[in-house]
Amino acid sequence: MPKAGKKYRQALSQISPGKAYTLEEGINLLKKIAYAKFDETVEVAMVLGVDPRKADQMVRGTVVLPNGLGKSKRVCVIASGEKQKEAREAGAEEVGAEDIVDRIKAGWLDFDAVIATPDMMKIVGSLGKILGPRGLMPNPKTGTVTFDVAKAVQETKAGKVEFRVDKTGVIHGPVGKLSFDSKKLIENSKAFIDAIVKAKPQASKGRYVKAIYLSSTMSPGIKLDADRVLAA
Repeated sequence: MPKAGKKYRQALSQISPGKAYTLEEGINLLKKIAYAKFDETVEVAMVLGVDPRKADQMVRGTVVLPNGLGKSKRVCVIASGEKQKEAREAGAEEVGAEDIVDRIKAGWLDFDAVIATPDMMKIVGSLGKILGPRGLMPNPKTGTVTFDVAKAVQETKAGKVEFRVDKTGVIHGPVGKLSFDSKKLIENSKAFIDAIVKAKPQASKGRYVKAIYLSSTMSPGIKLDADRVLAA
């Protein structure tokens, strides 16, 4: 395992061992210990009391962050007829049908999100092995398979975040950029956390949210006081 750099160790030394911070304290500390020369992405990670191997304990969904993510996603829409016009008017960068599918099969992946209408899924399904591993495969559960393409495009560009628990029971997602003021990062973080709480499976027993961590692209993780965060 590579040794942590000097700047990382300096950042880590400013985090009190064993302390669980409030969300506001965590965000302010994250800004204080930042050392990267680029605008880092801030991420929230939650350890959940679920067994993702069981279908009835899967946690996934989407949330539109109130203050966006700090960048506009490039959206690709696979549709036909009037739905293509709706997608373009809503701001989609790439719109098409079989031609888009062929371009993706040929290696084109210059987009951040894919939205498809239900009638196109018979051809989009062939892209599973390409888009699936990248988290880009359209899915009705995340609102990316829909006839309301205008709404889907607008939400995606406004800062819609998809989340899904991994095989270790951890769920994480971006909540903005470090350059955002603290108030915006707190609002986005709360929206993300609330969405995870609302997505709690009925089959989940015992403590659902076991731990919450905050980090940026280059920073160590900061443990939050889960009880205080959830009660806020």
